[in-house]
Amino acid sequence: MTSLETTDTLILTLFITGASANSVRAVNNIRTICNTYIPNQYTLEIIDVYLRPELAQQEQIIALPTLIKRSPAPERRFVGDLSDTKKVLNGLGIVITNDGY
Repeated sequence: MTSLETTDTLILTLFITGASANSVRAVNNIRTICNTYIPNQYTLEIIDVYLRPELAQQEQIIALPTLIKRSPAPERRFVGDLSDTKKVLNGLGIVITNDGY
């Protein structure tokens, strides 16, 4: 069983570089994590910095892919392909509980 540390919906933004291997993995990994552990409790915006470089500059993105957890506070940033599920879950405030089964 999983739960968010808060009842707020997670608001996430993922900055990627086109269809690079790391970007594709990051998109797949964050979608899998969210759909598995917090379905219907998140919004995910994916921004390709090749198409929207001004947004990456505005957010001061220096490495890609980068995931930003905007809400609930505090803001958190994750760099890489998001393959370390436990680290991502912990950083997003998603708690996995053992319900005894």
